[in-house]
Amino acid sequence: MRVWDIVVVGGGPAGLCAAIEAAKNGARVLLIDENSRPGGQLFKQIHKFFGSAEHKAGVRGLEIGLQLLKETKELGMDVWLNSKVCGIYDDNVLWVVKDERKSFQVKGAAVILCTGAVENSISFEGWTLPGVMGAGAAQTMINVNRVLPGRKVLMVGSGNVGVIVSYQLLQAGAEVAAIVEAAPRLGAYGVHTAKVRRAGVPFYVSHTIVRAEGDGKVERAIIARVDERFKPVDGSEIAINVDTICLATGLTPLAELAWIAGCKFVFNRVLGGHVPWHDRYMATSKKGIYIAGDITGIEEASTAMEEGRLAGVSAAAAIGLIDTERLEKIAGEIWERLDALRCGPFGENRKIAKQQVMAGGDEQ
Repeated sequence: MRVWDIVVVGGGPAGLCAAIEAAKNGARVLLIDENSRPGGQLFKQIHKFFGSAEHKAGVRGLEIGLQLLKETKELGMDVWLNSKVCGIYDDNVLWVVKDERKSFQVKGAAVILCTGAVENSISFEGWTLPGVMGAGAAQTMINVNRVLPGRKVLMVGSGNVGVIVSYQLLQAGAEVAAIVEAAPRLGAYGVHTAKVRRAGVPFYVSHTIVRAEGDGKVERAIIARVDERFKPVDGSEIAINVDTICLATGLTPLAELAWIAGCKFVFNRVLGGHVPWHDRYMATSKKGIYIAGDITGIEEASTAMEEGRLAGVSAAAAIGLIDTERLEKIAGEIWERLDALRCGPFGENRKIAKQQVMAGGDEQ
């Protein structure tokens, strides 16, 4: 068995920041990621971040990712790519399968789970036809693999993911036929929505997709208006000719490893469902296990990075590399930045949801 001070599972925004902060404070760190390169969502985010300078306002996500990767190399931490953590056992022992053929047991004095989230899907008639995919899958195709998923796209869901990916599809040369939203109002930040609307993309609020049609592939999408119970209204169907249907219908935290480890969970709808309980230092109910990023609840990349930093310094403090006074100072500064990120009409409900999670009770 190989042993490190801190093992970080997941090399996305949260995981990279957690590993960097831990290594900066003297920890021997192993970073594990199942992909061929770390960085996660950052390399899909070709748009510029907005907010404050300390949250990389005006910098594109992929540029932030490159900077974080540079820091990991400079710090000399161990990075295992193409590696999957298949189990977690007592005393923070992990079962890791590397390159699909080598199996290892590794142990960390502390473990930080930054496993991210998975796209939600919705079922409707024809939803298994080729051409129906998650918005995140489409984003990976255009921004990472440079492959256009389709020529004419219907986006289902008007949250930040749906609207941002719609704009990026337009940039890649696709036509976005429409954005469909079941709620009576749009869900994304106005700055993103306005760009798409100015490009001429129509929005259908209080509408949903009823079925996809086509001979062996998507050729049409049928949408319909919904009533106050979100049921399709008879006679309101509209046919839209498209070859691709993207589903931006939410995310669910990827928390299987925390379940396996026996961490306490609470349920919060705002944060995406069941999430591990954690305290203000990102520590779970299992000694030595910390979490950060979307596993703690669905938020933005900037929030994930701050939580990663907090988990990294907290884990380093737990193994004696940071004293209590310094930890409190750093944690206080990070919480000020987190509170700033969770302000306004979109952020305040997540701030309340996080408080509910840390209080330890399920959503009422």
